[in-house]
Amino acid sequence: MKVLAVDTSTASGSVALLDGDVLVAEWTVLSERTHNRRLLQSVDRILADAAWNLEDVEAFAVTTGPGSFTGIRIGLSTLKAMAWAMGKPLIGVPSLEALAMPLAVASCPVCAVVDARKHEVYAALYRPDGQGALQEERAPGVLGPDKVAGWITEKTLCCGDGFLLYRHIFFQSAGHHVVDAGPGFHAVRAGFVGRCALRRLQDGTDTDPMHVMPLYVRPSEAEIHSGTAGS
Repeated sequence: MKVLAVDTSTASGSVALLDGDVLVAEWTVLSERTHNRRLLQSVDRILADAAWNLEDVEAFAVTTGPGSFTGIRIGLSTLKAMAWAMGKPLIGVPSLEALAMPLAVASCPVCAVVDARKHEVYAALYRPDGQGALQEERAPGVLGPDKVAGWITEKTLCCGDGFLLYRHIFFQSAGHHVVDAGPGFHAVRAGFVGRCALRRLQDGTDTDPMHVMPLYVRPSEAEIHSGTAGS
């Protein structure tokens, strides 16, 4: 199955094309330009590089969050429109799962941590199942980095820009149990969004584009100021 996968949940946006388990092309960039300005250009460029037409795509995949509220909205609305217009399936993937997915071959837990600002992080804890997939041990949430560090009671691979930002807290709290996943594992890559999506597709996930919802975890600033948070 040919898949177009997109991540817009953080500043480092990513787009990828997969043909089954084969990664055909992937483009990840950290840019000051907003996702709204670069997403469609990125899609056009990667399709051209791979000599694909948009009509060749058989399924779409997108990160649902948590992460940047604006970025998530842009990614979801764009991919929903494409999938709905073409009558193709859309699979939503939690951004923290996609971040942790490259480490699914590890023999220890994986803690995915993304900066949420306000001295907080979005985080989730996963355990590789030995078959290339991840079992969720701590669901995605927003909390202080010290609280996340408290989850770590055994050797654990840590990844994400939130870990890099607060690594001193992790090492102070959990010491030798903390293992930095290393360069290349601290940003969401769309290729792994696509691989997560293919696994979910095999598991029978709902692929109706209109049913894919954002995973914000906490209310937006607009909701807080308007008093609609939690309503």
